[in-house]
Amino acid sequence: MVLSALTSARRRTALFALAAASAIVAGCASQPPAPPTVSPVVSAPVQLAWQQGRTPEQASSTLAPLAGRLTATPPEQIALNRLKVPQGFKLELWAHGLPGGRAMARADNGKIYVGTRGIGRVYEISDNGGQRTVRTVIDKLTQPAGVAVRGNTLYVFAIDKVLRFDNIATNPNAAPVDMTQAFNLPPEQHHNWKYVAFGPDGKLYVPFGAPCNICLPGQEYAQIRRYNADGSGMEVIARGVRNTVGFDWHPVTKELWFTDHGRDWMGDDTPDDELNRMSKVGLNFGFPYCHAGGVPDRDIVKAKPCDGVTLPVTNMGPHAAVMGIKFYTGNMFPAEYRNAMFIARKGSWNRSKKLGFDVVAVTADADGRNAKTTPFLTGFLNADDTFNGRPAYIHQQPDGSLLVSDEQMGAVYRVSYSR
Repeated sequence: MVLSALTSARRRTALFALAAASAIVAGCASQPPAPPTVSPVVSAPVQLAWQQGRTPEQASSTLAPLAGRLTATPPEQIALNRLKVPQGFKLELWAHGLPGGRAMARADNGKIYVGTRGIGRVYEISDNGGQRTVRTVIDKLTQPAGVAVRGNTLYVFAIDKVLRFDNIATNPNAAPVDMTQAFNLPPEQHHNWKYVAFGPDGKLYVPFGAPCNICLPGQEYAQIRRYNADGSGMEVIARGVRNTVGFDWHPVTKELWFTDHGRDWMGDDTPDDELNRMSKVGLNFGFPYCHAGGVPDRDIVKAKPCDGVTLPVTNMGPHAAVMGIKFYTGNMFPAEYRNAMFIARKGSWNRSKKLGFDVVAVTADADGRNAKTTPFLTGFLNADDTFNGRPAYIHQQPDGSLLVSDEQMGAVYRVSYSR
């Protein structure tokens, strides 16, 4: 009887201890995570947006964004002879007279449409059999960098406007249809210029960059969305994306791969720009807490900043300004380039020794493993840190050749290969 009573008492004690422990665990689990610590550097007043995130010690830095040319560059001033491609490839000046030309999209009839950022124009290039002519489709927009074409219809994305030009490739006088209200664009300008494209699913993919160098960006920014072509059915498919202005879909898996710019003012060598793979919808790519291959942010700090973050397939160099990406699916180039990515690195400003100013070829397994980066189009950057251009975007032509836009020179180069 005494033994039975002792046993029951021990059971009750154990149960009480278990219940207490469970309550403690439950209480801990219900506590929200500690908010991030935000450095005063993040909210310090600045004169210009690109200065945001700079420490007081960096205030005397001479680093600043590189000024682009706003007027046409004559062909004789384009240093084509300094640019290099691998043996067997040929480089030629394909079009010029497009100040600020960036992203390119091709209509079914062969016309190429080119967006710009600061200059506010969209161009049309017509190939007249060995000679190209350029005309301005529209002017005086706010950073209309994003252009996409479906059939012969052009979509233009500016900061505050979405325009559709129905059948413009066959009707040069087509009046724009204003679709802005359907896409519900957030208003901030910084990193809100866009690269846009139709995906294999027929959806229109649109990024919305962080409205800062480094900050807590809010729910409308640092993300990639997709829409139906009429602006309906909006989905946010990726978050934690600071500033992607280039993406493409893997030719086999149809997964989205995209470049992303790392933040500024953390030093010459960190963080790297990124090449990312989106294996499914809803992934978080780290901004503002975690950068590159797992680098915690200096100014916005939280516990375990890289937990749950999808890290890059590969780093692309610190401040290299990775831009356009294009999977090669043509038959003109040698077999080793099949399904390789060509990536334009426009070139650094937030670095004491310049980096980038080239196009690289990146090979990787379909799951993102074994990434390897090799030079492809070089010669834009000189030994004394002057430069002969800034490659921005890549387009594959039906014959398998590549077009490369040079934002600095307002030019488009053609890269071909002959066996």
